[in-house]
Parts: sequence; structure tokens; C-alpha cells
Amino acid sequence: MKPKRNVWLMYAIALLQGMVFYGPIATLYRQSAGITIFEITMIESISLALSLLLELPWGIVADRIGYKKTMLFCCNLYFISKIVFWKAAGFEAFLAERIMLSIVNSGLSGVDNSILYLSCDKDNTQKVFGIYNNLQTSGLLFASAIYSLVIKDNYRHAGFLTVFSYGIAAIIAFWLVEVKNTHKEKAKDGAEKFFELLKRILKNKYLILFLVGVALLNETHQTITVFLNQLQYVKCGLSDAAIGYTYIGVTLVGLLGVFSEKLTRKLGKMQFASVLYGSAAIACIILGVTVKAWLSVASIVILRISFSLFQPLQMELQNKQVISQNRATELSINAAIINCVGIGTNLIYGKLADVNIAFAMLSGSLMCFAGFLLIYLWQTKCRGNL
Repeated sequence: MKPKRNVWLMYAIALLQGMVFYGPIATLYRQSAGITIFEITMIESISLALSLLLELPWGIVADRIGYKKTMLFCCNLYFISKIVFWKAAGFEAFLAERIMLSIVNSGLSGVDNSILYLSCDKDNTQKVFGIYNNLQTSGLLFASAIYSLVIKDNYRHAGFLTVFSYGIAAIIAFWLVEVKNTHKEKAKDGAEKFFELLKRILKNKYLILFLVGVALLNETHQTITVFLNQLQYVKCGLSDAAIGYTYIGVTLVGLLGVFSEKLTRKLGKMQFASVLYGSAAIACIILGVTVKAWLSVASIVILRISFSLFQPLQMELQNKQVISQNRATELSINAAIINCVGIGTNLIYGKLADVNIAFAMLSGSLMCFAGFLLIYLWQTKCRGNL
């Protein structure tokens, strides 16, 4: 029998961990504590590298000790990291917080998805993933509104409230029920399991096509909607206040991911994917040629919607391709491949943006087109598994 209460507990954890009350001023928070922009970017680079190094070992550990224990450990370390962030007053403390966050993110990668996937009915997975993602976004929206309306410029108060929400999430994790993979293949341990899975995945050229295709859309969305969007808004003459309101609006439309299942059922998986990749590509083209604020905002919104609707479908397709009982390890390897693609695309976007922001935006359309082409090639071979 499926431990369906896990789904509701995971929903609650997602909502609470989305409540990062300092989110709108995370950079200003760090600067007020005495670290420079260069130091912030250095910490982020160290964090990304550490996350990639830990991604695969964590998957092995999670399959060995169980998904509940892994989730419990990560939620509690997450809580501790927020305490460190709240009290941080220099480079070393913020670096320590980010190192803990890297450990958490690597540990949770594949584990939260595995718990959800193994705790719900298989014909309901896409809907569950959509709700899960939207609750994280809802938590962020709630926290951002509280910051803007109540906390305002009290940075440390925002840090404390974040500690509080993450503490509750850590407590809730104790009530999760362990889940077991029902795949008939017997699980293997340690290095033998890891290298066998890695070899199998790397030999599966069609799965690699899928993962790279997914990564190209994901990283285009991440880079443009998180980093390059602000440069575009300034280029179009938006004020700082308008940029802030736009941030909330763009975050809000991410909730539309809950409609992914219905639209997939209506259009079909590949048809729906083609609409999303195509919409994202068109949005990037518009961003590359326009200097109008409303067109820029509309394009960022379209890009955000495309990603939000695609994410639940991506999770379902990815989980369906897991062929071993070591689900977390396999998903962690997949995530590492996607992240490796992201490192390359980030460098490309950054270099082009240094020359001209328009070049970076236009390259996004090429990334989306290439991504869909790879997804199309994948589905021609795996049509029966869709």
C-alpha cells in the first residue's frame, strides 16, 4: 500500500522551505554583513563545484540508508544552515552556510522526487510533481510579500523568520514513512552499483539526448529569468521599484505548472513539449531585439511559464526511464549530467552578455531549438515508453 501521507508531508516541507524571507534582498543581506560581490560569486562557484562532486556519492548513500533518513538528515542540516546564515558576519560564515547548502542540495537531489514518485499512484505523478513545485513557489511568494509589507529593511529579522520556517520543516520530516522501490531488479551496493549505473546511463545515447535537451531549456530559463533579466529591464528603462514588482509577478506565474498534467493530456506529450520549447525560443528572440519594457516583461513571463509547465512533464519522463531499484542514484547521475551542461551554457551566456545582452538573449533561442531537436530525436526511439 502506498504511504500517501508522505505526499502531504512533502507538500508541507516544500511550502515551508520555499519561505525564504530574505529572498528579495539576499545579495544586499550579504553585503550588509561585510562581504563583496566578488566574494559572493566566489562562494557560489565553490558551492556549485561541491554540489557536482557530492551529487553521485549522495545518490549511493540515499539508496543504501533509505530515502527517509536522507530526507531527515538534509532537512535538519538545511535548518542549521539557515541559523548560520542568520548570524553570519563575514566571508567564512557565509561560505560555511553555502557548503552546508551544497551538501543538502546534493542529498535531496533525486530523493524528494523518489519519495513522491513511490508514494503516489503512477497515473497521478505528473500532477503531484506540479503541486510540489508550485508549493515551493507559493512559499517564496508568501515570504516575499511579508518582507515587502512587514519586514521591509530589517534584514536580520528576515533571516530569523527563515530559520523558523525551516525549523518546522525539519520537524515535519520526522513523520515521513520509508518507501521501497518496487522494481524487480535487485539493488546492489556501493561502487559496483554506482559504476554499473553510470556505465549503463552513459551507454544509453538516447537518454543522454533527453538529458541534454532538458538541460538546454532549464538553463536558458535559469540564466535569463534569474540573472540576465535585470540587465534587460535596465536596458528598457524600468525603475528599481518596477523591477521588484516584476519579480513577484514572474514568480507568481510559475504557479501555472499545476496545469501541466491537464494540458499534456489534451495535447499529447511531444506536442505539448514542442509548444513549450517553441514559446521559449520565441520569447528569447523578442528579448534579443526589443527595447520596450512591456515586451521584455511579457517575454520573461512566457519563458517562465514554459519552464514551469515543462518541469512536471520532465520529472515524469525522467522517472519513467529509471530501470534499476537504485532510483536516487540513477536520478542523481541524471542531475549531474544536466548540471554539467549548465556549467557550459552559463559560460556561453556570460561571455555573450559581456559583449551585448542581445547576443545572449538570441543565443537562448538557439539553445531552446537545439533542446527540442534532441528531445524529438529521443522520443523517436522511446515512443513506446511515453
